[in-house]
Amino acid sequence: MSAVSRPGGPGRTADAVPHVLDNPALASLTGPHAHFAERRGRVLRYPLDVTPWLALPDEPDARDWADLAALAGPGAEIPLPGVHGEVPGDWEITFRVEGVQYVDNGLAAAPDSEAVRLGPADVPEMLDLVARTRPGPFLPRTVELGTYLGIRRGGALIAMAGERLHPPGWTEISAVCTDPAFRGEGLATRLILAVAHGIRERGETPFLHASAANTGAISLYESLGFRLRRRTAFLEARAPERLADGRAAVPVPQPG
Repeated sequence: MSAVSRPGGPGRTADAVPHVLDNPALASLTGPHAHFAERRGRVLRYPLDVTPWLALPDEPDARDWADLAALAGPGAEIPLPGVHGEVPGDWEITFRVEGVQYVDNGLAAAPDSEAVRLGPADVPEMLDLVARTRPGPFLPRTVELGTYLGIRRGGALIAMAGERLHPPGWTEISAVCTDPAFRGEGLATRLILAVAHGIRERGETPFLHASAANTGAISLYESLGFRLRRRTAFLEARAPERLADGRAAVPVPQPG
């Protein structure tokens, strides 16, 4: 079996009571984002055109992994962001990057007069900006997860940021990106603080994830008032062609 990082670092010890942010996708899909949830047993995921995040129980067992394989289909390569515990030996880890989770620790959140609300009609431009800047997964329906704000110049979308996971009492800031031609103007900072302002106005707390290797982004987040809460891992793994009991891992049809 292959080990996956367990929650650790600031904010949790091995004996501490689990925190809602230890398994934020599960907390989201059983909470404010329950209407997105596709379920097989105890395994939940967002629709594939919304976000790759999925949720296993805190301590997944063999049945949970079998349900995940059935949900995804035989041989499917499945993102496992933030999953902890043990990956079964018949699953092949195909990608791994160390990650970090940061939480609001005194952000100077404020609205921005140049920021505009983005919606479904803006998705083609948002996808184009993401393709050029690669902030992380952003899919055709990701915009449905929460508020997305953008800055335009000459009518063109040049920067954006928005909301993704939504555990009770918390909202993740995600898809922070700026057109390379406009970097250095502080647009990412302004949008992060504007999105955080909207989160705070709802009485919730902002948090975010980043690659541990993205030191530039981490330095920005720390300078704005985020603090490290825990270290995690972002994985992808290939499901087995057959389940442990010999049954084919037949994909489960999803509505729509």
